[in-house]
Amino acid sequence: MFDFLMPLSDLLGAEPTFFVTLSVIFGLVVGSFLNVVIHRLPKMMECEWHANCLELQSKEAATEYKTQAKYSLITPRSVCPSCGHQISALENIPILSYLILGRKCKACKAPIGIRYPLVEALTGALIGTVAYQYGYTHSALFACVFVFALIALTFIDLDTQLLPDDITFPLLWLGLLFNLNGGFTDLQSAVLGAIFGYLTLWSVYWLFKLVTGKEGMGYGDFKLLAAIGAWFGWQLLPAVILLSSVVGAIVGIGMIMFKGKTAGTAIPFGPFLALGGIAALFFGQQLASFYLGS
Repeated sequence: MFDFLMPLSDLLGAEPTFFVTLSVIFGLVVGSFLNVVIHRLPKMMECEWHANCLELQSKEAATEYKTQAKYSLITPRSVCPSCGHQISALENIPILSYLILGRKCKACKAPIGIRYPLVEALTGALIGTVAYQYGYTHSALFACVFVFALIALTFIDLDTQLLPDDITFPLLWLGLLFNLNGGFTDLQSAVLGAIFGYLTLWSVYWLFKLVTGKEGMGYGDFKLLAAIGAWFGWQLLPAVILLSSVVGAIVGIGMIMFKGKTAGTAIPFGPFLALGGIAALFFGQQLASFYLGS
């Protein structure tokens, strides 16, 4: 019944260029969906928080609110935020629609943000790199999911300074599941990576709070580093933390010097952790060899 799939499977395995090309296209399409996730998931969380608050007052009011404020990643259809024009399938082709429409809404001519094609292009480029490095293997499939999660978390954190549990927790458990049979590392290293990843930033958080009386980061950062540790093991945590901290410090100093920000300006740390996670994905062995000699 499914014999027609075999030639395609053989082709993907035998022709790396075809597999990489198909992966880039797949990444572009998923990148378009990630734009929806980035925009809607925080709003869905806000609706849930509002409903939980209402439930403390009245279960009937909470039920009515949930019915009226029904909002998901699928419904309602995407619309222009300026005029409410419903976006058709032809207007939603990754990157091409943005260029063909002249970077403007078809109906009201309001400008379309550059972020939409950037997220699509970034996703396509990273997924193409995954396909090139890992080939037609199950590791590539899991690596794609890892990349998708980090991209969504990065831009949600940039917008809201939130790292949703709906993404970080499944990412952590999926990393442990993948490493059951020695995916990117052995299971023991993965479990220790999750534990040490969480406790490292948790310790920094409380030390900073005890010294300054302020919160230096959010709990979502602990969970994200735990997830990265679950994927790549405790051995790569120092490299991830160092890279994240150095890049974060450079960006922070740059914002103070060139954008007039103050030292107390909150900067989301999630994007820098995600950068460290991407580095571990593509250069994990080199990083481990550099400071572990293995």
